[in-house]
Amino acid sequence: MASRRRASREKSRPSVFWLLGAVVEPAVSLLAKIEISGQEHLPEEGPYILAPNHLSEFDPCVVAVAVWRLGRAPRFLTKESLFRIPVLGAALRATGMVPVARTASGASARETIRSAEELVAHGRGVVVYPEGSLTRDPDLWPMRGKTGAVRLALAGDLPIIPVAHWGVQEIMPRYGKPRLWPLRRPVRIVFGPPVDLSAYREGSTQPAVLMQATSVVMDRITDLLSQLRGIPAPAERWDPAVHGQKETGRLEP
Repeated sequence: MASRRRASREKSRPSVFWLLGAVVEPAVSLLAKIEISGQEHLPEEGPYILAPNHLSEFDPCVVAVAVWRLGRAPRFLTKESLFRIPVLGAALRATGMVPVARTASGASARETIRSAEELVAHGRGVVVYPEGSLTRDPDLWPMRGKTGAVRLALAGDLPIIPVAHWGVQEIMPRYGKPRLWPLRRPVRIVFGPPVDLSAYREGSTQPAVLMQATSVVMDRITDLLSQLRGIPAPAERWDPAVHGQKETGRLEP
């Protein structure tokens, strides 16, 4: 059970999130009994990046509810193409979702910097799945990460907070159908302390440096998940490319 925290200005001021929270939180709470720990690591104010593991298509709902309960408005890194769809694009912009290009390029690098500047200017947080898609690890451990989260963190000097959760896969298995009964299946989520990326700031445009920083973040997420599951993580992280797997639902380069 999360201790009571002061709601941030972005939650206490009327916004579209009030309507979303009134609809989404009760619906998610019917399916998931969410237990939160480490909530002190989520800033009550100011910008941040949340980096969770990715087990199920239902993950964003659980993470969003946890963030909302802790007093912050949940925003996600979202495919840039969705912002060009009428109505949906307007809704994404109204809620402050952050666009991401699907390919690495000079334009996407500039978009990363612009997004980081906006997060800082407005004091917002964003949820970024560093794996880029649902894990392909057979035992649901975090797989190889992508550099989008650390690029955004380094571009804006933003704290990147590792998050792990377990139990969502019992509500909706990976690439499976929802299991609506029994209701209120237990889901545990833990927030870890921010990852120190200061050693990687000088070479933040170099791919090798970004991959090293990403590996550190993935290690922290894996450690948190290992604590939740009560078993040691594999010594080697799953790499879909090595196993001839195509990653679907990709959101970032």
